Amino acid sequence: MEPVLCYRIDAPLADAEASVRGALQKEGFGILTEVDVTGVLRAKLGVETRPYKILGACNPSIAHRAMGADPRVGAFLPCGLAIYEEEDGHTTVCLQNPSLISETFHTQGLEEAANEAQDRLVAALRSVATPA
Repeated sequence: MEPVLCYRIDAPLADAEASVRGALQKEGFGILTEVDVTGVLRAKLGVETRPYKILGACNPSIAHRAMGADPRVGAFLPCGLAIYEEEDGHTTVCLQNPSLISETFHTQGLEEAANEAQDRLVAALRSVATPA
């Protein structure tokens, strides 16, 4: 099983990010965390990079069910998405594969929540992007 699922959006990062956020919201996900990697690297190391962000997406209902099945799952939440602009101007979005959570913990009841998270996240990304 792939640890990340990647998609391509033919738009610069700012436009792609807006599309991804809207698609995630339609599937019941909000963004709990956001890291502007480009800004952090500029501020801390003085280096310039192509636009790159990390978003932490969460569906409260799914997260509640998953943590109810096994509280240790919280260490894997929120679901991480890396979103970065490529040299040719398109944007790549990579999603941590939620199915790995149920494979990692082997806890009864966790597989259903992990599969639902994956189905909804993939549906959101496929509505605005193509598999990379």
